[in-house]
Amino acid sequence: MNDTERWRQEILSQLTESAVVQRRSAESCGEAILAAAALIVCSLTQGGKLMLCGNGGSAADCQHLAAELVGRMNGRQRPALAALALTTDTSALTALGNDFGYETVFQRQVEARGRPGDVVLAISTSGRSQNVLRALTAAARAGLATVGLTGDGPGPLADLTDIAIRVPSANTQRIQEAHIAIGHVICYLVERMLGAEMEEESECLISQASG
Repeated sequence: MNDTERWRQEILSQLTESAVVQRRSAESCGEAILAAAALIVCSLTQGGKLMLCGNGGSAADCQHLAAELVGRMNGRQRPALAALALTTDTSALTALGNDFGYETVFQRQVEARGRPGDVVLAISTSGRSQNVLRALTAAARAGLATVGLTGDGPGPLADLTDIAIRVPSANTQRIQEAHIAIGHVICYLVERMLGAEMEEESECLISQASG
């Protein structure tokens, strides 16, 4: 086997492995994904917001998913949805990290911005990121609902969340790939659920007006 063919086989192996993990996630995480989407919809319809936190690649996922909700996923016209990535304010992140320690950078933001009825979506492949765990603890103290995206390791994140979505893998790359796919599904479901609610409300108003 020459080098080109060997690398092609590696590409096939890597992408196949990713697809297998995502298929297993679809089979094992479906109920939790649906519950998370419903929780977010409930919050948004009652004037709440979604706050997201995570580190590294998970921080990028937070920003990506918040942008999908503030913008739109599927080309349909709809109102902007209140979603905020706690990973983007560099002044807050660096000041909090410098003055209080990096483990507080999400906790303090949740304490400052969170209100009962909001949802915190925390992403950690290991389930052990201290700044993420402290954000979840702060959210619970403030009466916020929580969703966690993690892997299948023994990290405590799942025990600190109302809804835990655990990707069935211990490979960080595969977990991250599944996380963004699951995040897209959640955004898609939120859009569709909210769209259905708005259609039902419009039909109700039309019916009342015609009556």
